[in-house]
Amino acid sequence: MAREELLQTLDFILNRCSEQDIEAVAAAVVRRRKDIALSGGTSIPSPHNFAKELSAQLNIEGSIETLKNSVREYAIRIIKQQAPELTEQQIEELTRSWVPDVTGSPADSKTSSRGIPHEVLTGMIDQFVAFSLGRMEEEEDHALRKEMGPWPDKYWKAFPQVVRLLLTDFIKGEITEKDFYTRLGLALQMR
Repeated sequence: MAREELLQTLDFILNRCSEQDIEAVAAAVVRRRKDIALSGGTSIPSPHNFAKELSAQLNIEGSIETLKNSVREYAIRIIKQQAPELTEQQIEELTRSWVPDVTGSPADSKTSSRGIPHEVLTGMIDQFVAFSLGRMEEEEDHALRKEMGPWPDKYWKAFPQVVRLLLTDFIKGEITEKDFYTRLGLALQMR
């Protein structure tokens, strides 16, 4: 933020804010501090900056494979910056769960990296959420256990890493249901 913008913002807060405005500013500060804490003190790249950086790397004539490679390399770089403690194998697993395999064909676009069709994966996630939040009917849980045994464990192991992370945040109450489904939709679109 430029110094002039900072001074204007402080002037507004100190001299012109209503009680409602101060609450909004306080909430924004809390959210920004949380974002900074989650990113380890480094700034999280904005979608706009991501697009600019990506477009600078891409040739306009480039193929889909070139785009996928660029996105994959960018994802690896971000993971290494944000989580340097991860092993190469963990980085590879995260990258595979976030970015489709560059050798994947268009026919593979309807299935996840673990070979689960998106419709099936979505149904599994809905069942897992319903069970985890106590919304599942006993009959449905009983039928699933009769057919599959410990189905929640099996589902969990079948979920891609990004889905597990989102489920964990949602079930712990760290994100709202609306945010969960929005982020989940975005994550599944990237597959």
